[in-house]
Amino acid sequence: MSPRGNRQISAASHGGHALGAFEGRAREGLFFADRRGMLKAGLAGIGGLSLPQLLASQDQAVASGRSSSRGRSVILLWLAGGPSHIDTWDSKPERPWINRGPFGVTQTALPGVVISEHLPLQAAMLDKFTIIRSVDARHSNHEPNMVFQTGNTAAAPRINPEAHRYPALASVIAQQHGANHPAMPAYAAFMKSRSHISFAGYLGKQYDPFICDQATKLPVYTNVGVDTGARTRGDLFRMPTGMTGGRINERLSLLQQFDRLRSGLDQDGSLDALGFYQRQAAELLVGQRAQRAFDLEQEDPAVRAKYGDHLWCQQALIARRLVEAGTAFVTLDLSYHTASGTWDTHGDNIPPYGGITKGLGPLLPLFDHLLTTLVSDLEDRGLLDQVLVIAMGEFGRTPSMGTQGSTDGRNHWPEVMSMCLAGGGLRHGQVIGSTEADGGTIRERPVTPADLAATLFRYFDVPQDVQYEDHQGRPRYVVDGGSPIRELF
Repeated sequence: MSPRGNRQISAASHGGHALGAFEGRAREGLFFADRRGMLKAGLAGIGGLSLPQLLASQDQAVASGRSSSRGRSVILLWLAGGPSHIDTWDSKPERPWINRGPFGVTQTALPGVVISEHLPLQAAMLDKFTIIRSVDARHSNHEPNMVFQTGNTAAAPRINPEAHRYPALASVIAQQHGANHPAMPAYAAFMKSRSHISFAGYLGKQYDPFICDQATKLPVYTNVGVDTGARTRGDLFRMPTGMTGGRINERLSLLQQFDRLRSGLDQDGSLDALGFYQRQAAELLVGQRAQRAFDLEQEDPAVRAKYGDHLWCQQALIARRLVEAGTAFVTLDLSYHTASGTWDTHGDNIPPYGGITKGLGPLLPLFDHLLTTLVSDLEDRGLLDQVLVIAMGEFGRTPSMGTQGSTDGRNHWPEVMSMCLAGGGLRHGQVIGSTEADGGTIRERPVTPADLAATLFRYFDVPQDVQYEDHQGRPRYVVDGGSPIRELF
């Protein structure tokens, strides 16, 4: 074993939803459904929230003394497809059009720093942000978008068949830190496509994200961003007719009675612990905290108006409500399309995303409004120091306009990308790193996926040497070689 220590994350023995431990589809008995089997089936079918083990992980975090960060959380704005760094946060106004692109620039609150003209709201409050212009995105790809969400350059499924097993950083945080309130999921996500979000992999499905899309009523958009006028049903918390909170608790009580019959087989207390966490998992369903967090009708109408009616903005508002209620990590998949992602702007001749002017152009004012509204709202509510907001995609885009037969698009460019951060009680009002004159390569201060992972672990007080076991039982470090971004602390 490495001298770095042995803080291993145990792999799960099963997967599923919050009540999956009941194994409700498994028949018990010889050829008829016994009472316990019926009870299990009833409980297993009522929820698709998160797993009881996430509650156990919170207690583990507290017991290990890592409780000083209990109130901290992250909202990740995932720009699926890879936004152009040159046309957002690393403008090159002195360069020829073929390099700088079609957009002008705007002066920011930081003297001498300019960003895209289509981000004026962020520019005006850039003193609350950190822009990192020297993010090393080599090895990162999309579909699936794994490298930056896992902090691991080997997590590239197109070239590594094992990559999908590497755990999401959010899943590690769910295991090591847990939720900030036991009635909330630790890791939650709005997901347009499974290929846009990282999952728990080797950690086990109990640390997968709680998928939020059907937990609230939201507008339905086409894959090119047109509002259809329809809304999702938002019925995830709706229980079957006749199923009440009292009946669920009654069934849990009956299950406890059955479990006492075999308590003599329980040598280490695991059955009692399982029952405790199952009861807490039921609380996610029958309790009111999570349901209130997803219910936008309970939000101040003035605040709802500030965010606006757009799908992504409403998801951002729910993300704020989730972290306020106790979720530790929320990922928003900001994409209309289920394929590579809406920010994959190759060119107007390559549908469905368009190029820089017609594709990226309309996205930036919307994103500018979403980002600054979220950060301002967190500040107004006294939450900004406890919530770290991160916006990024999987790579940058080519320094030259016109790729794949287009004149107005940019291709993938993993040599470098930009990202921005705000909040979390970290040091902001700065630009970290830089690129060469054409924006094609890193000039100074490279920041790697492992550095981002180490930064998040320090933020959440998760040990840098935390490990998990792979399918062969071998320990692996989640962060190997990365260091926290020192300028932020």
